[in-house]
Amino acid sequence: MKSIRIATVIIIAVLLYACGGTNTAGTTTDKSGNIVKGETFEAKNVIAYDDFLNQLEGKDSLRAVVRGKVESVCQVKGCWMNIVSDMEGKEEMFVKFKDYGFFMPLDLEGEVIMNGIAYREITSVDELRHYAEDEGKSKEEIEAITEPQVELKFMASGVIIENKQIK
Repeated sequence: MKSIRIATVIIIAVLLYACGGTNTAGTTTDKSGNIVKGETFEAKNVIAYDDFLNQLEGKDSLRAVVRGKVESVCQVKGCWMNIVSDMEGKEEMFVKFKDYGFFMPLDLEGEVIMNGIAYREITSVDELRHYAEDEGKSKEEIEAITEPQVELKFMASGVIIENKQIK
């Protein structure tokens, strides 16, 4: 009986270690040496983020392959990222990953190519505060969030991190 308890403790410890380890789930490398997170896809008909925003105008959703600049990544797990424009005043896009199946490196910078679908959604105050906490914002910044927000979101089924972005 004692050996069963010990084996159970060891199995639980191994599972906990595996779940809290590096975020390499869903990671492959393409023929060009780029890191591919999630589903593999071809970077064809890639739309620059600013052009993508123009194409999305007046639509509820849009499926596309988009190249965008990473502004921030969830600092807890890499389970989301924000994409921004180089142009002042353009809307940013909150990116999540299909089925919570892969994550971004916490230190990711530069541009990525994403395959998926964009849509608008109301984000609750609790969720906005949670993301602000994940991003490492101060207590004051988090408490200043008092209203839900309509956000541009993107559900990525795959993300390519070009090898020039790899540190």
